[in-house]
Amino acid sequence: MRFGLTILTDLPWAEARPRWQAAEEMGFDHAWTYDHLVWGGLPESPWVTPTPVLGAAAQVTTRIGLGTLVASPNFRHPYLLFRDAQALEDLTDGRFLLGVGTGGNLDATVLDLPELSVGERVERFQEFTETLVALRDGDHVTRQGRWFSTAAARTLPPLRRTPLLVAANGPRSLRFAARVGDGWVTTGPSVETLEEWWAGVAAAAATYDEALAAAGRGPCPRYLLTDAAPHLERSGRFALSSRGFFEEVAGRAGELGFTDLVTHWPRPDDPYAGELAVLEEVARDVLPAMR
Repeated sequence: MRFGLTILTDLPWAEARPRWQAAEEMGFDHAWTYDHLVWGGLPESPWVTPTPVLGAAAQVTTRIGLGTLVASPNFRHPYLLFRDAQALEDLTDGRFLLGVGTGGNLDATVLDLPELSVGERVERFQEFTETLVALRDGDHVTRQGRWFSTAAARTLPPLRRTPLLVAANGPRSLRFAARVGDGWVTTGPSVETLEEWWAGVAAAAATYDEALAAAGRGPCPRYLLTDAAPHLERSGRFALSSRGFFEEVAGRAGELGFTDLVTHWPRPDDPYAGELAVLEEVARDVLPAMR
């Protein structure tokens, strides 16, 4: 199993830079950040978008994967995101990981965009992702969609080394992720208890396997984001709340076939309140044993 850390963009670079460097030095396989204008978990905090942060992180690391969890159509056109991905693929020397998803709706609300139903947001995301795939696979791309269009869009230089990781939780989205993605990302269902959450994650994994088979595709990387379940947010307990809990979460994820586990850099307060000492202990003693 591979392991990743999400590092929020609420800190100035002078404070954030050591965290990105430490994630690599501690042996994590990938490091991520959110793609938002404003994040609901820290709505009053300073915040910046991920593209310049990931570009800066690329200059102070050499090995670790760097990615978005997740870029969304709430405020992005897929062609703009494609161009950002090209830049980050170059800046990271092929280490960029492009996670995409429907995303939360706060960014769209801040921009005073029309309110969409859940079904419309899913349709918009699928069109967004299909446009990204068309841009990656072609040149002079012309597409006329309900949500996004391009007219003879140039795509040079080719985007060759960036995997497209598609976030999905429900059956419809899981089938879509299996059809178009280079990997699958999930936060699991929104439920009340930890066991319900694990049951939902297991069901989603089974649906994804079935969808891969139906699409005639082999196994793909699958990423479990461990800290988004409502019961964990309310209790303040997340994967790095203790070494024992991290081992439990990672072990159960591995049993369900997840290839990658992503948690968060611990913060002094909620969300993701925890101790740096736990992160260091997990990196030193647990990660090598679970690979």
